[in-house]
Amino acid sequence: MSNNDGGQAEKREIIRHSVSHVLAEAVTKLFPGTKLAIGPAIENGFYYDFQLPRQIVNEDLAAVEAEMKAIIEAREDFVRVELPREEAKKRFADQPFKAELIDELAAEETITVYEQRDKEGNVRFADLCRGPHVANTREINSAAFKLQSIAGAYWRGDEKRPMLTRIYGTAWEGPKELKAHLAFLDEVEKRDHRRVGKDLDLFSTHEEAGAGLIYWHPNGGRMRVAIEDFWRKEHYRNGYEILYTPHIGKRWLWETSGHLGFYSENMYSPMRIDKDDYILKPMNCPFHIMIYKNKGWSYRDLPLRWAELGTVYRYERSGVLHGLLRVRGFTQDDAHIFCTPDQMEGEIREVLRFSLWIWKIFGFKDIKAYLATKPAHSVGEQDRWDAALESLKKAVDAEGLSCELDEGGGAFYGPKIDLKVKDALGREWQMTTIQFDFNEPERFGMTFVDKDGQQKRPYMVHRALLGSLERFFGVLIEHFGGAFPVWIAPEQIAVIPVAESFNEYAQKVTAELKARDFRVSAELDDSRLNAKIRACQTRKIPYMLVVGEKEAASGTVSIRLRDGRQLPPMQTAAFADYVQQKVDEKSLEL
Repeated sequence: MSNNDGGQAEKREIIRHSVSHVLAEAVTKLFPGTKLAIGPAIENGFYYDFQLPRQIVNEDLAAVEAEMKAIIEAREDFVRVELPREEAKKRFADQPFKAELIDELAAEETITVYEQRDKEGNVRFADLCRGPHVANTREINSAAFKLQSIAGAYWRGDEKRPMLTRIYGTAWEGPKELKAHLAFLDEVEKRDHRRVGKDLDLFSTHEEAGAGLIYWHPNGGRMRVAIEDFWRKEHYRNGYEILYTPHIGKRWLWETSGHLGFYSENMYSPMRIDKDDYILKPMNCPFHIMIYKNKGWSYRDLPLRWAELGTVYRYERSGVLHGLLRVRGFTQDDAHIFCTPDQMEGEIREVLRFSLWIWKIFGFKDIKAYLATKPAHSVGEQDRWDAALESLKKAVDAEGLSCELDEGGGAFYGPKIDLKVKDALGREWQMTTIQFDFNEPERFGMTFVDKDGQQKRPYMVHRALLGSLERFFGVLIEHFGGAFPVWIAPEQIAVIPVAESFNEYAQKVTAELKARDFRVSAELDDSRLNAKIRACQTRKIPYMLVVGEKEAASGTVSIRLRDGRQLPPMQTAAFADYVQQKVDEKSLEL
């Protein structure tokens, strides 16, 4: 980022923070008795949390916006005031959330208030805040902000505290930037995986049957099979073996691994079976370790690369559940590598290379690495952490990846590389994780016989490549907007007769293509031709084969692509070969 870019980002943040205070002034004026919580700037906008005297709805936002514009046009000054603690508490005595924040400030910390004053110097609004803010509301363009939505939010994110009303908005330097951002949001909404998933009949969720759990429909199931088949094939090609492990295990597995001590808030309560406590697995690694311990290993056997599409279950608060992207049950494309210490660096490099290659096959080429270091609560000696971190860094450097340091972001048992990919809209998604672990091999007493005949500890690498099938599927849907490459499209080909009299030929073509294992349907209903084509375009089917008298006589098909382009007519077998090549090449183009 250039210095100019940094200055621009800082300017936007100050504008957004200032607009959040303008919002608070407008709300307190329109809704007397309002209690103020917090109102920060966030990425692309701002929000403010309120405890209101009555519930507000989206229809109220227009009146709030109008009041905000009046405040901006009144050219109020933002004035920073420092107050002694007791005076600050008196000033906000009728604001319980502000009083709580004041009580939490360190004794030596300066308490600052920002006042919004009119031209005569009268205080129109004041808020507990560190700032900074614009000097005057004239620096805010009244045509460059918009209130967007209303949501609920617990005070301090605690479900036991009061539920507040959160108003979200966005603010920019000028109308041009606002218009561009709103156009971006419109495209985001069109690509929303929940919306596209419903339109293409890919998946559903059913809160009445269990929140955070995904139901894969036949169309989504077809895509999942295509993705999983590719995943397995490439893992075998790259020296992995595929494992399958149980969904539950005895409590001692996670006590031994350390997860119960570090991760218990995300694990489900034990179930009692035959006087033992069993836990629904939140991760697969203890089971892979049990398979490792089933026999003795020599250095000649290592490395072992074991992968599993293992469904795991983790508790997430209901407020953060979000379609496919944040769930409670998901299938992790997990792998664990057991190797000798001298193999570790090479294995990390190979995992990273393999991960980057897979992402490029799926059409993601803008990828950045984040190197996560030791967190506050962790296990293992510092020298081990340092050595492991250096190996991860060498792997990132060898691939020429852009990299940032994520201080304290490692797992409790070792440092890690996180890969974030950018989608078609430039949004960054956290996906692949490659984690070094010197904790579990020791805790479980894992060994191998080294060249000197002595028992040694293997090193262990955790790797989730796609992250989880559910989250990956959600990102994939939004990246392509539902217009998937033909090799994973749920419906690859539609055969459309121009009239009922050509249904028999359409069925013949469909049967030939099904015999080649394509996902194909014959559109035989009594709709008009144009209506059938529009319906297939809505379903985002890559290829539409229009057949009539000429095609039936010559044994050909007329080929229309979902974007309206056309290919030259082909014999059915030649068209099948053409599509098969696209499938085999995992082509992103039709």
